[in-house]
Amino acid sequence: MSIPPPSGPQQPGGPYPQGPYQQQYGNGLPYQPWGQGYSPYNRPAPYNGLAIAALVLGILCFLPAIGLVLGLIALAQIKKRGERGRGLAVGGIVMSTIGLALLAAFFATGGAHDFWQGVQDGARGGVAFSLKKGECFDAPGGSLAGEAYDVDKVSCSGKHQAEVFAEFRLPSGRYPGDDAISKVADEKCYALQSAYAMDFWAVPDDVDVYYFTPTRDSWRFGDREVTCMFGNTDEKGTLTGSLRRDATTLTGDQLTYLQADTVLYDALSTAPDTESVEDDLPGHRKWAARVSTALADQTRQLRARTWQDGAGQPVAAQIEALEQARDEWRKAADATDIDAFYTHCDRGATLLEGRAAVTARKALGLATTPPSHDAEGNGGSGGGAETGERV
Repeated sequence: MSIPPPSGPQQPGGPYPQGPYQQQYGNGLPYQPWGQGYSPYNRPAPYNGLAIAALVLGILCFLPAIGLVLGLIALAQIKKRGERGRGLAVGGIVMSTIGLALLAAFFATGGAHDFWQGVQDGARGGVAFSLKKGECFDAPGGSLAGEAYDVDKVSCSGKHQAEVFAEFRLPSGRYPGDDAISKVADEKCYALQSAYAMDFWAVPDDVDVYYFTPTRDSWRFGDREVTCMFGNTDEKGTLTGSLRRDATTLTGDQLTYLQADTVLYDALSTAPDTESVEDDLPGHRKWAARVSTALADQTRQLRARTWQDGAGQPVAAQIEALEQARDEWRKAADATDIDAFYTHCDRGATLLEGRAAVTARKALGLATTPPSHDAEGNGGSGGGAETGERV
């Protein structure tokens, strides 16, 4: 209801004119005029703030227990103060109760564990993927450099960017730093490759070792996984077919031959890390002695096997070549000057992967193209390049 404005001229000092009643009683007013800050209209009661907060928390299912408590407090305040918002408070109570019921079911059914596992996966640089030994994949962007947040798993039979050959966990504790993790991953991944790709000759020269490692952020969520993989050294290059040559894919004869081969190549990989023999002749002589001893172990393992399907004669010829190589490496170990060392070392290296080795491998169904070697005598798949891909 509105009140019509008074008629007649207005006087200073108030919104209403000085009439006969005022004059009759002097300057005193018969009633208090409307003052500043008071309205002649009926102002509606305000909404209770806690009721609004309870409804918001209930709708969002955010902190449902708090939403329930706020709703109950709001009902008591509304009743006491005469405020509005009873429906909001009741709605917040109902929605928060539902939220609490859903939260209880979430924990009871194991949903909390799944959620935390998802957080841990997300912390690994967004890596919701899990790579296992023997799996192949392509990296988004076509590069095995930098950080990876996702991969596309593909068949190893076709073209792919990388093939996982091992995985291991780092010890718990404080984050050791990027350099320390890279060093451990580099050393261990290179050591593990021979157990997966036992046929060194089958590993192309343009293939090297890469790895996924934890980041500082993912470490806080329990990520300790290191994934070792083969990848092409050419950023645009790919791999074709699986490099896996182990007990799961080899015949008995193939496995025995390659196990004996591993003894030799493990010794060859221990050459001194120097630019040339001249820099450390004593160290190279000790290396040659280790190779000679490994050749004795290799030939002993090969002789102990009864070879099938016509492989006996070719393997026997390779054993003879290896024994000749052993004599040359023994002479290199006894060399007193650089020239003598080079002469016997070169002869011994030629006998290791000569025609007899190719013939024996062909009879066994193994790779027949010898790998290239660096100055240390390592195969093309070895090395120590810092090529790890971090996650």
